[in-house]
Parts: sequence; C-alpha cells; structure tokens
Amino acid sequence: MAASLSTTTAHGVAAAPQRVLIHHLPSDVLAIPSQKHLHGREFPLFRAKPPLKNSRRQSLISPSAVYSSPGADTSAVTEGTLDLLDNVLVYDLNGNGIPISDLWKDRKAVVAFARHFGCVLCRTRAAYLAAQKDKMDAAGVALVLIGPGSVDQAKVFSEQTKFEGEVYADPSHASYDALNFVSGIATTFTPGAGLKIIQAYLEGYRQDWALSFEKDTRTRGGWKQGGIIVAGPGKQNISYIHKDKEAGDDPKIDEILKACCFQGN
Repeated sequence: MAASLSTTTAHGVAAAPQRVLIHHLPSDVLAIPSQKHLHGREFPLFRAKPPLKNSRRQSLISPSAVYSSPGADTSAVTEGTLDLLDNVLVYDLNGNGIPISDLWKDRKAVVAFARHFGCVLCRTRAAYLAAQKDKMDAAGVALVLIGPGSVDQAKVFSEQTKFEGEVYADPSHASYDALNFVSGIATTFTPGAGLKIIQAYLEGYRQDWALSFEKDTRTRGGWKQGGIIVAGPGKQNISYIHKDKEAGDDPKIDEILKACCFQGN
C-alpha cells in the first residue's frame, strides 16, 4: 500500500508530496522524535532524587471522583503514588530542579507526558493541547508538558514546536515509573500507532531523528508510553488520569477540558 507524504522545508512549509510505500516507513519512527509545530531545547542530563519507598497503597481518590477515559487507571492514584511523585524532580529549561508535585501545588494544571522529545506523535499531542490553551488560560489552568530525557532535549523540543505551555525534562523517567505508565515494544509498534504516524506526516508533522537516535532515547525513552493528568491545586489532588495504551493514544479533548476547566476549579 502506498501513500503520498509531504516533506517540509526548514521553515515548516510542506514541499511537493512524494509517493512512498507505507510498509517501508521506518519502523523506529514510533521511537523517534519529529520537528514541526512544537518547541525543543537542550540541557545537560540531571539526576532526579530517588523516590522514597512507601508501602501504603490505599486510594486517596475514589474512582467515582476521578474523570477518566478508556485509558485511565484510577487505581494508580494512591497514597504511595502521590508520595513517589512528591520526591520526583523534573527540570525546567534553565536546568532548575523542581519536585513535580510543586507544578500543581498552588494551581490546577493539565500535565501531558510525552514518549520522548523527538516523537512525532508527541508533537501532535502538544499541538492538540495547545490549541485549547485559551480555554485553560480562561479557567486559570496551566498547561505543562514533561518528557523523559535531558534538559537539552527539552530545549530543542520547545524551540522547534513553539509550544506555549511549560516544558520540563524528567531524565530519570521517575515520574513515568511512579505513575506506572506502560512500556515496551508491543505498546509502541501497533497498527493504530502506525496509522496515526502516517496521518501526522500527512499533516506536516515530522520526527526529529537526531533526538530520536540519541543514546538515552534509544535505550529508554523510546519504549515508555506517556499519558495526561489533571492535578491541583494541592499536591495530593489528581482528578483525572489517562494512561496511553499505545503510542499516540490521545484521550478526547472534551474529557480533559471537562476535568480541568468546566467542573469548578
């Protein structure tokens, strides 16, 4: 089967389409970044503070109190998970370490977790969330994107995509582990993800292959799926959680807006 894929100039303008065989589309495109509508930046790799072990697993939020999607796992919002998150450090684009739960301690925030900073599907996720930023701003809700990688990679992503929200790096992948996001080749190379990649390319999005092939992305970030949460105000307040079942598994935007902006802040 063949499809027409367009290329993009350095300024993001689509060039003449080319006929390519879909089955020749690089299989690692799922595990590698793109470069269209979002930002990127670069920083050294920082180590996150090791999460504290905690055996408590009693849920602080009942499932009925959590807005969820088909990808949501409300049982993940436990006291132990919240304690782990409280000890995870993420890094802003200046390289400053911040406990991740401080991102929603004093405000409500939509926090998106990318597969990695070069991923083409992560760029489409950033774009579809940023398209609703005016509604989030009106409700006083912050928009945040976190990626597993270095601050340098986060800076590249931020610069490339011009993402209007906040961008943070999680070089240790500790937040992904605390939230128990799925991982593995079987969740990355799926028919659904493949179709979404083709669609993303047709829309002009591009993988950033340089970021995708960096050592840390190849060995770690390329196989871990992300998700989206709505949290705050308050460190222990997570009102919505969606875990991607496969690459590109975005929940419906109406679900996110209902959780973040239309139910009272």
